[in-house]
Amino acid sequence: MVRRAGAADLAALAGLFDAYRQFYGQAPDAALARRFLGERIARNESVLFLGALAGEPAGFCQLYPSFCSVEAAPVMVLYDLFVGPAARGRGLAGALMHAAEAHARGAGCARLDLSTAHDNLAAQALYESRGWVRDEVFRVYTLRL
Repeated sequence: MVRRAGAADLAALAGLFDAYRQFYGQAPDAALARRFLGERIARNESVLFLGALAGEPAGFCQLYPSFCSVEAAPVMVLYDLFVGPAARGRGLAGALMHAAEAHARGAGCARLDLSTAHDNLAAQALYESRGWVRDEVFRVYTLRL
């Protein structure tokens, strides 16, 4: 089951978000996870979906609204997608992506964007199975500040 999450879901989301950050090599920090997500929710800066299996929170996805100047249209960035190890392989990631895709369509977005680690082959297979296309035109650069 997947539903849009809100402030009442902060405790469950924070635990999952902390595990997600650890998956990407960050040190555990439950307080940081709770504060960061709490700010996004309070400021209405992101859209969060919470996925549960057998009534227990098991995964989440987070979207950030943005714009594409070239298309002169709103877009969304699917920045975070995480399913806990015990819940993987049971369709929850696909259900979370479906909710994200439906939300972006309903919001009038021209597209959804995401990025993932080069070696995250399981995620790449999921994205491609849902019709997502890997960008072969643009390179992504980052400047640490």
